[in-house]
Formats: sequence, structure tokens, C-alpha cells
Amino acid sequence: MEKQEILEFYRQTSAYTDLGYYKEFAKKLTNDINELCILQRKQIIHPSIFNNEENRNKIDKVYGDLRKVPVTRLRFEDDIFPTAQSILAELLRKNPNYTKNREPQDKVHVTCRGQSILLASVLKAKGISARVRSGFAEYINCNGIYYDHWITEYYNEKGKRWQLTDADEHCFDGEHDFDINDIPYDKFLFGANAYLGLRENKYNENSILYASNPPTLGMKAALRGLFYDFHSLMNDEIIFLHLPKYIQQKNFELTEDEYKELDELAKLMLNPNDNFYKLKEVWDSNTKFRIMSGALN
Repeated sequence: MEKQEILEFYRQTSAYTDLGYYKEFAKKLTNDINELCILQRKQIIHPSIFNNEENRNKIDKVYGDLRKVPVTRLRFEDDIFPTAQSILAELLRKNPNYTKNREPQDKVHVTCRGQSILLASVLKAKGISARVRSGFAEYINCNGIYYDHWITEYYNEKGKRWQLTDADEHCFDGEHDFDINDIPYDKFLFGANAYLGLRENKYNENSILYASNPPTLGMKAALRGLFYDFHSLMNDEIIFLHLPKYIQQKNFELTEDEYKELDELAKLMLNPNDNFYKLKEVWDSNTKFRIMSGALN
């Protein structure tokens, strides 16, 4: 019974993953996870591609003819489209033909967070248990540094197990030595693993990076990953501006007692299925983990 309750929880949506009137549209999309991810990848340009002027003036095998994209759109659009519904609405507003042949100027510029919540929302619309996961991945740059990354985890009913997939990394042929539709769990460094790894001196401070502006390294980056993942596990896929207010006010300078409190949270998050009800208890009782800072808070 408990397992079914957990799966039902992850079929539920949040303000970020509910598709509203677009739910029926999503239900009609392909059920093949690989095809679904490729289709979604073809709708989105990762905004970091525009950091290099040379990239902006070429025809890219994944993104298309980037010369067609107006210079005024060379920016991150995560702040404009923070929810899956807003991403999908904008795509269909620009061009109602949701196909792999979408022109670059009709694509949306969001990061891996947008990719992960959009995929999770489509899977939920299809009645599949899914959740967004936040952490770090070395495989997206392969230079020994774990960069912040968001992916999607869903329950494979046929295999009776959870598995990880990364819509943001589809279409990059031959760049990974594993199945991007079924990522080995040791290939992704979840927020809790990064946090505990730093606490236990397993990782170098410079090896954990959050590509914010300016970038944050080490424990500051790990704290972001820890809370983004905790909120995502509770179906609350907060945006980049959000962080517990008490941590922001302290400028990440926590006491040892506060770190020990987070140690316990992180240990529960190492196995979110077995510890689901304990995590829910923390979620319901510890309000300081849920009072967020933001642009206006």
C-alpha cells in the first residue's frame, strides 16, 4: 500500500508541473521515452549556446540555423517561463505544430530545469509517476567538474523500478557511454550526495559548481542542489531565485548545529523512496526549509 501511495503522490502535479488545458495535448504525445525526449529537445534551445558569438552565427546540428534567432532573444527565458504550462503555451503560441522540425526562432530558451519539469509534466499527464531531480553531473562537460543539472526520474511500470532520463542531453549522439534514457544512478550526483560528500571531504570545493551569476562553488553550490532537490521530491520544483530565507540571510554561513540538521535531511534524501514518509514529516514540520527568498522576498 505504501508503495502505491508514493507512486500516486508523484502522479500529482504542482503549480510548476500542472499543464491545465494542455493536459490532453500532452497525453497524445508519443509514449516512447526516447522519442518523447528527442521531440522535446527539438523545441528548446539551451541559452548557454549563445554565450559564444561563433555559435550564434552557424547552423547547429541540434539547434538548427541559429542565425535566424533575433539578437533580442539571446537570453535566458527561465524567468519568463518558470512552469511547464508556460513553456508549452509559448511553444504552441509561436507555432502550433509541435514537431522535430520547429524553426529556431520559434523555440524557447530555457535550461535543464525547464526541460526536466516539462518532461515530468508530460509523464504525469499520461498517468506516469514522475519527479524532477536536482544535483550535479560531470557527464555534461566531462572535465572533472560536477556542474549543476536537473533531470527527470520516472517509474517504469514494466520494469517495476525508478529510472533517470535527461531530456536536455538528447540529440547529442555519441557523447555518453551510457543510455541517456536510463542513466546509471552513480552517474548523477544528487544534491544530498554532493552536500554530504563535501561534509565528509570526499569532493574538492572546486569540483562542485553552480553556474549562477556569479557562479557558486563548493558548499554554497551543494546547498542549492540540496534544497532544489528536496523541494522537487516534495512536488515543489522551485525556481533558481528560490532558496530558504534563513540561508540567504546568513549568506550561506551556517553554524555547525545548522549543518548537522541538514546532515540528517541529506541522509534521508539518499533513499527518498524508503524514507518518503520521514521526508514528508520534515516537510510538514520544518517551516524554515520552506520559507523562500526570492526577487521580492
